[in-house]
Amino acid sequence: MATSRSDALVFFGATGDLAYKKVFPALLAMTRDGDLEVPVIGVALSGWTVKQLRQRALDSVRQAAKERGEKFDKAVFDKLAARLQYVDGDYADPATFARLKQALGKAKRPLHYLAIPPSLFGTVVKGLQQAGCADDARVVVEKPFGHDLASARALNRTLRSVFPDDAIFRIDHFLGKEAIMNILYFRFANSFLEPIWNRNHIASVEITLAEQFGVKGRGAFYDGAGCLRDVIQNHLMQIVALLAMEPPAYQGFGAVHAEKAKVFQAMRPLEPDDLVRGQYRGYRKEPGVAKGSDVETYCALRLFIDSWRWGGVPWYLRSGKCLPETVAEIMVMLKPPPQQLFDDAVTRPGCANYLRLRVSPTTAVALAARVKRVGKDFVGDQRELFLMDEQTGEELPYERLLGDAMAGDGALFTREDAVEAAWQVVDPVLTNHHPAIPYRPGSWGPKQAEALIAADGGWHNPVLDEHAERTS
Repeated sequence: MATSRSDALVFFGATGDLAYKKVFPALLAMTRDGDLEVPVIGVALSGWTVKQLRQRALDSVRQAAKERGEKFDKAVFDKLAARLQYVDGDYADPATFARLKQALGKAKRPLHYLAIPPSLFGTVVKGLQQAGCADDARVVVEKPFGHDLASARALNRTLRSVFPDDAIFRIDHFLGKEAIMNILYFRFANSFLEPIWNRNHIASVEITLAEQFGVKGRGAFYDGAGCLRDVIQNHLMQIVALLAMEPPAYQGFGAVHAEKAKVFQAMRPLEPDDLVRGQYRGYRKEPGVAKGSDVETYCALRLFIDSWRWGGVPWYLRSGKCLPETVAEIMVMLKPPPQQLFDDAVTRPGCANYLRLRVSPTTAVALAARVKRVGKDFVGDQRELFLMDEQTGEELPYERLLGDAMAGDGALFTREDAVEAAWQVVDPVLTNHHPAIPYRPGSWGPKQAEALIAADGGWHNPVLDEHAERTS
């Protein structure tokens, strides 16, 4: 497999929702930054012309600029539009790939991005192979990587039958976020963490990814996935791996991937009593949702990593829709001091010092420490040492990831063994689970989720007002 940069970008699903919301804005940013100077070929079955695709792209980037409060740069868009081509056709029709081969022209190392449902991956991959479009090419596949362990393994077999391992890029936009990359940096660039980053000093770890909105008209898709598959098995598991991994043996993404895979392999498979599933009231009335659906829109779970570093430490993960905030946050709860020297010392579970990492919508790091009050009595309050790290010029996740894939850099992508190991953890409860419990939109989910974490003091609900004083 050549290590040189890809000389064409092909994206399947060019007329779809993902292309409109994420891909076109990323392509415009890559063009602006000089990272996209090759032909861009969209493929879809919509009966469109290239003129219609360019108009779709224009609408997309204008909308994205408006949402971010940025000025639309027509000169940059014109450069992108001039490179944009379109191939219309059925993915099951060999003639579609023959036209694609012709559109590629002299390109020798194309990148094929499959922004399409996983059920179509196999069809497209075989079509690329038969048309000679897969030779020396790279392929990017969107999550979800399968529907369960068996389908993930089947998907990996299909991909490896056509492309070598170093040409396969499993994209999860979450891993392209600056705040997620900062977790890895924060852990291993700061020496003060390592002595306490283990079972001897950490009582528990909580990870919350909450969304204030519902399924937003995507009921048909969501009803086939659910919260456990859509968010926890990939996004939150990746955060766990970054927090729990051992130090990589050398500076390189291969070492990072190896240590992350070990974390998944050490996770204890889930059992039905390890999770609470919820469904917001009104979900069954959403378009595309099956009558009487038991699909969860909320999931909270407790898992254990049976390794030397993390033996006995519970990890609590939760995510859901129609919750009070749209926020992602990590709480690393430390154990209390071993001896109660002061009358006000906090020994209750969940009330000791903690490290808080805010992932979104803002990026922040906070350390909770107790401080003595003024006076002769030895009493105090717990306050946060707070750092907000908002930097301008952050790359869009898809801009970063597509650029990396074109360069053959797999650092921010997931590896086959890690994908399958993560599925092994959740596979036992995908079908063998307790019924989803109704919860009120605007609440923090079913009350039963509190019982899951009660031994460690209950959930810590994120507060979005970063200037609010936190004391206890």
